[in-house]
Formats: sequence, structure tokens, C-alpha cells
Amino acid sequence: MALAIVGAGFGRTGTLSLKFALEKLGFEKCYHMMEVHQHPEHADVWSRAFRKERVDWDALFTGYRAAVDWPSCNWWREHAAYYPESKVILSTRDPDRWYESVRNTIYASTRDAMASADPAVRARGQWAHDLIWQGVFDGRMDDKAHVIAVLKRHEAAVKAAIPQHRLLVFEAASGWAPLCEFLGVDVPDVPYPRVNTTEDFLARTSVSARPAR
Repeated sequence: MALAIVGAGFGRTGTLSLKFALEKLGFEKCYHMMEVHQHPEHADVWSRAFRKERVDWDALFTGYRAAVDWPSCNWWREHAAYYPESKVILSTRDPDRWYESVRNTIYASTRDAMASADPAVRARGQWAHDLIWQGVFDGRMDDKAHVIAVLKRHEAAVKAAIPQHRLLVFEAASGWAPLCEFLGVDVPDVPYPRVNTTEDFLARTSVSARPAR
């Protein structure tokens, strides 16, 4: 089963809500970072991709129709080329709000994991650090201007590489209409999902709302 949807947006751009939305629209299942948490063996596959080793994408995405969020968004270009019939969704949000959200949720969670007394938790934290915080942002997460510049370069690269007819630049606040029009499906009679806000994230984790250092 080939991916029909390639998600190019970074984490904390409404990707979990988008996952649930796509699954509601029939694009089940949708790959997301939570899949790595549920299938720890996937981490090694992404590490091989990070080392530029050959990866069997069809094997990794068996049973999935879509992929959003980290780590898969780091390979949006490869996935868009490998699945030429797929459509690409670039989820986005206000850069300043995005930065604060990332810094106070998933980045803080990684830092906490790397300081854990549990070796398995530390390993997961190191994996996320290597692939995302170091691999994408050069280990400079405290440098807001740098991080936002990386985000903007990423989004510009997606827009430049993907033909307009194949790309949707999407903000969750826009709701169902642009997403359904792009995918050629009917608008559901339920509200667009709104999950995994900063408040939701902090409520279900041990990460405090302190500024990251």
C-alpha cells in the first residue's frame, strides 16, 4: 500500500490533529511520531535513514496511507519522489507561537528523557535529540531566530519543490474545508480535531511549563 499523503510540516504545527483528521477522511492509518513510541523497532529504521543508509519505505509504511510529523517530515522530499502519486500537505502555524510550543513541550520532554535514570528512556531521548534537535536545528534550540529561520527555509523548500496542484499549505485553524477540497472528499459533520495543545501535552506528561534552557 503506497502512501497517499506525505506530511511535510514540522512537529507542533497541528500534526496530531491532522493525523486524526486524515484518518477520519479515510486515510488510515496515518503515521506520526506516536507510531515510533508504539513500535520502538521503527527508531532504528529512522536512524538508518538519518545515516543515509538504504531504507525500505514500503516495509516501514505497511498498512499506512499517510505520514505526518517528525521523523517522517524530515524525509518529505524522498517520500514525495518515492510515492509520485501522493499529495503533500505542509502544515504550518505562526512561527513565534510554534517556537514557544516546541520549546515548552517536545523539546523539553526530550531534555527530561535524556536526564532520566532509566537507560531506555535516555536512549529514546538521545534518539530524538540526534534526529531532530541536532539533526534539524544544529543543537541551537535556545536560539529562537535560528530555529525560526530553519522552519522558514524548510517551508520555502517544500513550496519550491512541490507543484502547486500537488501541495496544500494548511493551518489547522482553517478547518475541514481546504483539506477536504484538496483531497476531493466530503466535509464530515463533526468539528475538525483539536488535540495535543500545549495544555494537553503538559497535562499528560511530567514536563513542567518552565522555559527550556
